[in-house]
Amino acid sequence: MLTRSQVKAAQARTAEILEDAGIALSAEEREQVEVASFGLDDLETEGLQLVTYVNTDRYCAKELVLFPSQTCPEHKHPPVGHDPGKMETFRCRAGKVYLYVEGEPAKSIQALIPQRSKDYYTVSHEIVLHPGQQYTILPGILHWFQAGEEGAVISEFSSTSRDEFDIFTDPNIVRVPMMKD
Repeated sequence: MLTRSQVKAAQARTAEILEDAGIALSAEEREQVEVASFGLDDLETEGLQLVTYVNTDRYCAKELVLFPSQTCPEHKHPPVGHDPGKMETFRCRAGKVYLYVEGEPAKSIQALIPQRSKDYYTVSHEIVLHPGQQYTILPGILHWFQAGEEGAVISEFSSTSRDEFDIFTDPNIVRVPMMKD
């Protein structure tokens, strides 16, 4: 469980990374950066920082920030009611992103699978995104991603985001964990 001071430090670091990438945040957005540790207590290894600009019943736009070599764990966006699940396009803005999806497995991957969770990373079809490149992930497709050594900034454009319904392959993950003071 992250402490309030750890969250504040991660929010400030995220705002700096976005500023360095030429992406300005309002004061309110800086304070509302979501720090997702997934309840794993190792934010530097498995985590994600998010700024949500808009999330309506029709579409969503976010910035995703990954610290150097930080990994967003394997998951999928399932159907919710009559909605087929979130479809998302990742556009790399800064750094390098190693994205893994269902499909023909790579002979060897460039990312470093977090040792603690190695059994929960099951897809290895590799897509490497550099600034200006993008990839669209269809609903229900298992995927995970990791920043290169310098970290990464990803703009996400998607259908409605319902992160609380995401299905992770690691049963230890808590998508919206509690925070300690």
